[in-house]
Amino acid sequence: MLTRVVQIEEAERSKDLLYEAGEIIKAGGLVAFPTETVYGLGGDALNPASSRKIYEAKGRPSDNPLIVHIADMEALQAIVKCVPEAAKRLAEAFWPGPLTMILEKSVLVPKETTGGLETVAVRMPSDDVALAFIRAAGGYVAAPSANRSGRPSPTRAEYVAQDLDGRIEMILDGGDVTLGLESTIVDLTVEPPVILRPGFITREMLRQKLGHVEEDETLFRPDSGQAPKAPGMKYRHYAPQGELVIVRGPAEAVTEYISGKLDDGRLYSKKTGVIATDETIDQYKADVPRSVGKRADAAAAAKGLYRILREFDDEGVDLIYSESFEGAGVSQAVMNRLLKAAGHKVINV
Repeated sequence: MLTRVVQIEEAERSKDLLYEAGEIIKAGGLVAFPTETVYGLGGDALNPASSRKIYEAKGRPSDNPLIVHIADMEALQAIVKCVPEAAKRLAEAFWPGPLTMILEKSVLVPKETTGGLETVAVRMPSDDVALAFIRAAGGYVAAPSANRSGRPSPTRAEYVAQDLDGRIEMILDGGDVTLGLESTIVDLTVEPPVILRPGFITREMLRQKLGHVEEDETLFRPDSGQAPKAPGMKYRHYAPQGELVIVRGPAEAVTEYISGKLDDGRLYSKKTGVIATDETIDQYKADVPRSVGKRADAAAAAKGLYRILREFDDEGVDLIYSESFEGAGVSQAVMNRLLKAAGHKVINV
């Protein structure tokens, strides 16, 4: 299959290309497209065959649910049994935006899209190109991140092509995404609501709208053996090709430990990488040192994390050590993704 990459400057000036992409979706094909979070791999959410194609293209386990992307609130009514008051409050506050809500699905949504579950994950992205594409595609686009399963999520079109060239019909190149981490996922089918994946919409923000909100117990520990209710819960995700280890502890102890391990890596002829901050990066003698920015700027770390993991692959890095990023808000999302990428390999010093 020939994968066509097309440049999208903005939705209004790219109507013809977006129409063409929408027709591919309606015909059962797959199109990668930019959102504000990461690039998504889109298929017709209401077509079982399209969802099966998404799983095949990604090499993704079929019990890992897909997120249905919509472009307006009217579309939500048809794919859920009901829209609870909590969903209305969150939609008013955070849609369009990086929030996914899990609700009870209607019969219109095939179980191929929901990973066999009676619930459906839904979000409305804020990216103008994404919204225009969803409308052109018929209003319901199932879209996980546009990468091979387990790899770092793509924040630019070239990373999509690295993983999916020859597997999908089209890639809409809208440039670098603005946020860099996937949406927050909150389950509204339970009481109190539960965060299944942290993101830029934080627990504190959700609590302001809903009151008590809990976090799933598996967010910061190894995966459970249960079927995942949302993307990113069960399987190893976001992983670079080299071994990634997170080091947690007092700052000086972390720096000393990582520096020693980098020396050991060179001793055994391993190409080394390190993930640190502007405050500490100069203390490491890694082959490929990378800073996520200032430690206090969690948003910058979120935006740069997947790019850095991809750069390690481009450089052929064998062994990567990362500082830990503890804290509330977006820092939780960064730490969640790092733990998944490392397969929960953590050294406490």
